[in-house]
Amino acid sequence: MVSKNQIKLITSLQYKKYRNDAQLFLAEGVKVIQELLQSNFVLEHLFVVEDVFPKVADAQKTVIREQDMKRITALSSPSPCLALFKIPAVTTIEDSGLIVALDDIRDPGNLGTIIRLCDWFGVKQLLCSKETVDLYNPKVIQATMGSVTRVKVNYVDLNDYVSKTQLPVFGTFMDGKNVYNEKLPAEGILVLGNEANGISATLEKIITNRISIPRFGEMQQTESLNVATATAIFLSEFRRNTL
Repeated sequence: MVSKNQIKLITSLQYKKYRNDAQLFLAEGVKVIQELLQSNFVLEHLFVVEDVFPKVADAQKTVIREQDMKRITALSSPSPCLALFKIPAVTTIEDSGLIVALDDIRDPGNLGTIIRLCDWFGVKQLLCSKETVDLYNPKVIQATMGSVTRVKVNYVDLNDYVSKTQLPVFGTFMDGKNVYNEKLPAEGILVLGNEANGISATLEKIITNRISIPRFGEMQQTESLNVATATAIFLSEFRRNTL
């Protein structure tokens, strides 16, 4: 059975302030929770309507009713399991390899999908501006489908970081050079901007390499690509250049 205090805590974790206060985040769904359990993330407690994780100790697990799961879930359709994990300590950034940097990405689904793309293309580090949606938003965790366990995410002052890095920096712009014609390096920083406004003006001033995905439609009227879709194309080109 889930107590009133537990319900209050769990539902509060849908908000960043309370996640920061408790240093806990929510994860839902068998696949996501399984990936987190097999990683370095530390389980606080698991709530299940059926015992889908028999290896989790009884002291860390509570079997609850379906109607109680509906009261605590952040999903429109509840899964049979919900877990609380501890937010890990911030890790250091390694100024090496291929790094993705996100400037003010606001949609949780976009951030989660980009983390999955980083995982797919072997990008181990993702940098986010302070304005970017919180990594531990339940919708972000859900959208990563477990890839959050393999991609290191840091929140930084992007203007400061980009101005000091020794790596080449590539910004994505509508008027940039055709990415299909560019010889892209194995190491560098790929910067993608806000869904509506792109890369901020202050950050744009310190980016030396401007790249873009050309439009092939006859009418040339499509305003822009979804940022996650664009990330997939750019990362594919970076990796293709290293083959």
